Amino acid sequence: MIQSHTRFNGIHPGAILKRELKKRSIKPIELASEVGEHKQTISAILNERRGINANLSVKLAGYFQIDPLFYMQLQAAFEVQQILNRQQLANRTPNLSIIRKVLFWDTNFDKIDWIAKKTAVIKRVFERGNEEEIQEIIRFYGKGIVEKTIRKHQNDFIPMYHSNVMKFLSK
Repeated sequence: MIQSHTRFNGIHPGAILKRELKKRSIKPIELASEVGEHKQTISAILNERRGINANLSVKLAGYFQIDPLFYMQLQAAFEVQQILNRQQLANRTPNLSIIRKVLFWDTNFDKIDWIAKKTAVIKRVFERGNEEEIQEIIRFYGKGIVEKTIRKHQNDFIPMYHSNVMKFLSK
């Protein structure tokens, strides 16, 4: 196992742990049993839905025979990077002259937190937006974030949503 965390700064520690388990042919349930954690906890970490706490970092260090700070440093670096990413985007908004207020009829358009509500914004614009609005949302959030959000939150009820996903993200 690589003991230097600096080359992994900003990467979720679950991704590093997943790679290590695969490399060693260890099943997540085996790891959970060996370190005395619930298999759901290990699964959530491996799927990047949960972070690693100090207690688990020490347990993983004992299991892998590495520095007890390794996973905590990964977690801290990941969290710092998340904050920096949010701060970088915090004062940004999409070009509001392109986005029709009527798309967000059920909320105060001038008070939308474009970062915190990105999933809802992306879904709404892909459901009901025109070509120019969709292009602006892709420009604002970036194609990677939009694609990841669309994959995580499928919408089976509005045909236009699927049509727009195919049209704008399949290029």
